[in-house]
Order: sequence, then structure tokens, then C-alpha cells
Amino acid sequence: MLKRWRKAAGLTQPPAARALGVSVRTYRNIERGATPRFSQAQCDSLAEVLKLDREERHALLLHNIGTYLRTPSDGRREVQPALRLLIDRQMPSPTYLSDRNWNILAYNAAMAELWPWVMEPRANLIRWALTTAEGRATYHDWHKHATVFVRMLRFALSTHGEDADLQELIADVRKNPDVQHIWESDDDLVEHRDGHVFLATVPTLGWKTIEIVSHVAYPAIMPDCRFVVMTWVEAEPDSQRDALGGTRNAWVNETHNTSHERDRAQERIAEAERLRAADVHTARLVVESADKAAAQAGQGGIPLPALSRLVASDCQLTLSPSRRNVVWAVEEALGEWGVTQISPDTVIARVPRGALPAEARAEMKTLTRIALPSPREAAASRIEQILGELDEEQRLLREIQEDLSRCGTVPGLRSATGQV
Repeated sequence: MLKRWRKAAGLTQPPAARALGVSVRTYRNIERGATPRFSQAQCDSLAEVLKLDREERHALLLHNIGTYLRTPSDGRREVQPALRLLIDRQMPSPTYLSDRNWNILAYNAAMAELWPWVMEPRANLIRWALTTAEGRATYHDWHKHATVFVRMLRFALSTHGEDADLQELIADVRKNPDVQHIWESDDDLVEHRDGHVFLATVPTLGWKTIEIVSHVAYPAIMPDCRFVVMTWVEAEPDSQRDALGGTRNAWVNETHNTSHERDRAQERIAEAERLRAADVHTARLVVESADKAAAQAGQGGIPLPALSRLVASDCQLTLSPSRRNVVWAVEEALGEWGVTQISPDTVIARVPRGALPAEARAEMKTLTRIALPSPREAAASRIEQILGELDEEQRLLREIQEDLSRCGTVPGLRSATGQV
């Protein structure tokens, strides 16, 4: 191939030899069949001199250093329509695409529903997991997860440590004293978390716990990116084992999830299935302006400026009564607005608890009504159910409050010394 590439470039052997830093005689022997392995720098230099295209460079790199062609990370990464379609069609499983530094490039509606942080500008998985309160609360055994993330960062250092974006990410997460301690005390490497089973407490499910398997793939069209699908672990109803052979629902006793809470999680999955069956557009869009983003809500769209300010200072929310969802838009760059359609419940879960200003309260009322079933009788039944649940929670809290006021602790709980 070297001989063919060189002749196609119209070059003699000396320029190719100089690109490799070898003598003309050595280069001549290579073209005759000698098989030394070139370094990354030699491959890059030779590809430049021979004007190799992407596929030719790919072949050169694979033969010599056994790695895929790494695409430049400067500027905005364009996600091809076919890959966006694949991400969207993973519904109802939350799915996202990240670059080699874990910056979120694309995601489907299920991902946005469960973890709305992916819609934020410069959303980054590891920065969110290691530096935010929500990330820390999401992962059970956070220190174990943090250790794996640190090992992944260390692996990235070994492959593209000169990357300024990676260096900034590492500097940001090491500001957390817990992360810094892990960084100093653990020096192992991990490339990915494919097949990892973990427990996550999800804010948009009312801080309920779910069990997830993480699947990681590398798309051929963007080989330096991670295509991640997260699957609920479920097996046959009468099986005692989960989908990967572990004890089925072993996490239930640890997280105290009731059957009702698990049913609610399944309702969210069913809703995602309904969206898919109805062929509702769920893929993330990029439009040119805030007005075009709001127009995605369709005719009769209702702006939610007060809730937008409460949910995130840089987002624009527009309620779509016809689709019974919310258009979440964020200006990611000048003339580029990222748009995702999400359910009203996702927005409601992001609104801070407590008294609301009048304008926000009016918007919240409209949003909550859209989140309820459309038929009046069904909506009234759902409200009655929710109020009953809230009443029971309040009764339990009042009982605990009375117990605390009487004896300073909760009956049945013991201190570290074993005394009640």
C-alpha cells in the first residue's frame, strides 16, 4: 500500500523516507516487504506527505499501532442523522452519545426525562457525577463510582493527555477533596463501564431507586465517541435472578422501595413506549433561534418564563398543550439552540420545593394539569391518589416529630454505642 500511495501522490522514495525519519535504503526495504511498526508520529507525518484520506490513515494506524483513527476534538462535533436515529430508537432505554472526554453530544427523550442535566450547556457526565450534589445523590456507593470515574480519567490521560479539554475536566473534579483523595490513593486504569450493573436514585422518579445495566459501544462513524445505552435490569417474573445472573431485586431491601414505587417507575417506561408507538418526535434538534425553538411546541404553545428561571437560568421552556409535553431549549452557541421534548413531570421534578411566586405558581398549575390524565374523571382519581399518598407521608413525619420531641430519637434506631 505504501508504494501505491506514494505513486498516487506523485512522490519518489526520498520524501517518504524523510517523513518517516529513516534512510532511503530502509524505506526501499519497507516497500519490498520489510514490516517494521511505525510510531503515531511517523504515521501522522507519512499521512501528511502522502495526502492520505481518512480510510487510508485508518488502515495505516491500525496496522502500525493497533488503534482507531482519532478525529479532531476542536469545535462542535456533528452527529450524523443515522446515529441520531439509532439513539432515538433505543427508547424507552435512556441513551446518550459522548465524546472521548465525556461531553454529551446527543441523547434521546428517555435520557432527558430521567436526567435533565444532559440538556445543560457543556453537559459532561464525569463533571456532573463528581462535582454536583445531584450526581452524588444519584449513585449508590458514590465513592466506588467515583473511583471508577477517576480510573477512566487516568486511562484517558494515557491516550490523549495533551488534550486541553481533558486537562480542564481533571482540574475541575480534583477540586472536590474526596476526588483528590481517590486520585492520590488509587492509580489503576479503566477504559469503560460496559456491562456494569449499578443502583441509581433518580430525581425525576421522585428520588426512587432503579437498577441499571450500562452498555458501551463505539460507533464506527465516530470511533472516539461512546454510545451508551442504560437498561433496566428485569428478568422473568418467576425468576430469582436478574438479567445478568445476580440475585433478582436484591436492591429492593437495601433501598426500601415499595411495590407502588416500582410500579411508578414502570409507568415511566410505559409512557416512553407510548411516545415511541405514537411516532412522536423525540430526537434532540438544533435550531437557529429562541423563537424557532418555541415554535417546536406547535400551535398554541404556552411560554413558561417564570418556571424557566426557577428550573435553570439558561433554559427556555414552552408548554405544548396539543402534544402534552414541554419543549426544553438551551442556547448552546451563537445561533444554535438545542431542543428536546420532555414530559411535564420532568419539569415539575426540577422546580424547587417551597412557596412559588405568583407567576410561577400560575404556570405550575397549568403544567400540573397537563401532567394529569386528560379525562376529567381520570384526573380527579389521580389527584385523590396523590393526595392520599401525601397525607400518609405527612402523618408519618408528624409521628416521627413527636417521637423526637419526647425521647430525642426514633424508636427502633440505636446509636453507634448500641444505646437507644
